[in-house]
Amino acid sequence: MEGNTFRINDNVSYIGVYDKTLDLFENQYKTPEGISYNSYLIEGEKTAVVDTTDDRTGEEWLCNLRKALGDRKPDYLIIEHLEPDHSSLLTAFVEAYPEATLVISAVGAKMLPLYMTDLPWKAPVMTVKDGDSLDLGGVTLQFFTAPMVHWPEVIMAYCPQHKLLFSADAFGTFGNIDAPHGDWAREARRYYYNIVGKYGQQVQNVLKKLSGLEIETICPLHGPVLTGDVAPYIGYYDTWSSYRSEKEGVMIACASIHGSTLEAARYLAEILRKRGVDVFVADLTREDVSAMAAEAFRYPEAVMCASTYDAGLFTPMYTFLHQLEIKGYRDRKVAIIENGSWAPMAGKIMRKTLEEMKGIDIVADPITLRGIFKAEDRKAIEQLADKL
Repeated sequence: MEGNTFRINDNVSYIGVYDKTLDLFENQYKTPEGISYNSYLIEGEKTAVVDTTDDRTGEEWLCNLRKALGDRKPDYLIIEHLEPDHSSLLTAFVEAYPEATLVISAVGAKMLPLYMTDLPWKAPVMTVKDGDSLDLGGVTLQFFTAPMVHWPEVIMAYCPQHKLLFSADAFGTFGNIDAPHGDWAREARRYYYNIVGKYGQQVQNVLKKLSGLEIETICPLHGPVLTGDVAPYIGYYDTWSSYRSEKEGVMIACASIHGSTLEAARYLAEILRKRGVDVFVADLTREDVSAMAAEAFRYPEAVMCASTYDAGLFTPMYTFLHQLEIKGYRDRKVAIIENGSWAPMAGKIMRKTLEEMKGIDIVADPITLRGIFKAEDRKAIEQLADKL
C-alpha cells in the first residue's frame, strides 16, 4: 500500500492511500490494479478533513494526515459517505482529535451508530443540508445532498474559490489514482454501472443540482482527481444515468459449453462487421461479469447467446442477465440465440428474464441451434443480421 500526499491547490491536499493488494472490491468486483481510498485535507484559517479510508489502510492514512497537518489540528471532518471503505477510521480519528466537529447529513447522523458503535459519543456533530455552507476562513464549502448516489446519507461539497467538487463516490473508478485520464472511462464505466448504476434517476437529480456550478476539479473517493476540462466526465455521467447508449453497434454476449454456440455468435459478428457494424463479442465463460455488464450498457442492441444446461440456462448467462437486471439494464433491442440438443430451454428463460426489464424490445424470434453449428444454421443467423 502506498500513502501518497500531494497538493491539489493552495488550500487542498490529497491524503489518501492506494491499496494495491485488494483484489476484490466489496468482495465481488475484481480489482487487479487494486483501488485507491481518497481523502483530502482543506486548509484555511480552520482545517477540514474530507472522509477517512478503509481500515486496511489505517496506518498509512493516519501518517498522511499527521504529515499534512503538521502542527495543526483538524477542526472538522466532512463525512460524505458512511460505507465502511470510507468510515472505518472514524473512531480512530475521533480518538486522535476529539474536539473536531463531524459534518454529516441528517440521514448520516442517524446512521453513525451503525458504523461507530465503540465511539465515545463526545464528538460534536453538525448536520448539513442542501444550500448550507461552512466557512473555513479563506475557503468555503457549499453542501449538496446526493441521496442514493449510492447510499441515502451521501453529501457532496463544492469549493467556489477553487471551482472544486468533492463528489463522494460519484466519478470514482477502480484502480490507481495515477491512472492516465485517457483510461478513465473504462474503469469509471465499470464502477458506475456496478456500484451506482441502479440509481440513474438519483444521479440525474444531483447533476441538475450541480448544473449551475463552475467545476474545474473533481475529487472523488476512488480513482484519479479529475482536472482541466471536466465536461467529458460529467457528460459520461449524464449518458450513463439516462441509460442511453454511448455508441452505435451490437454487443453479442455468449455463454457456450462446448464452443458451438460461440461459433454461431462469431459468425454473426463476422457478418455484421462486413456490413460496417461495430460489434463487441463477450465470451461470458471467460470475461469478468462486471466488465461485461458495463459493456452491455454501451450499445443500443444486444444478442444473448446461450446453451441449455440442466434443463435451464447455462450459468454464465444466468449470472450475466441477473447482473444486468439488478443494475437497471433497460431501453435496448435484444435478440436471442439458444442451443439445446434435445430440450432447448435457454431461449425461453432468457426471454422471460429480459421481458421483466424495462423497455427491452425482443427484435426477433429466438434462433434455436441443436448441437454443433451446422451449415443450415447459417441462413437463420444471416436473417438475424438483417434485423439488427
